[in-house]
Amino acid sequence: MDTSLLINILGWTGSILYLLAYALISMKKTEGDSLAYQGMNIVAGILFVVYTLNLQAYATTGLNAVWVAVGVFTLGRKWLTRK
Repeated sequence: MDTSLLINILGWTGSILYLLAYALISMKKTEGDSLAYQGMNIVAGILFVVYTLNLQAYATTGLNAVWVAVGVFTLGRKWLTRK
């Protein structure tokens, strides 16, 4: 498979995951700190980091890296404070 095609597939997959996560939260089908929502955002963010690095779009890479960090932090905090 061509590398550029694979990179584009990763970008599109990340886009779909971001939109799906946003739709689920907007329709109140999940909570903001849920594994489903944060997990989709983390995976989408990682895919976008790879995609935007390939495009040399470093501002967007930074934004998505922080997005991933927020998701990991949120899930970590939830896991550590569970009863």
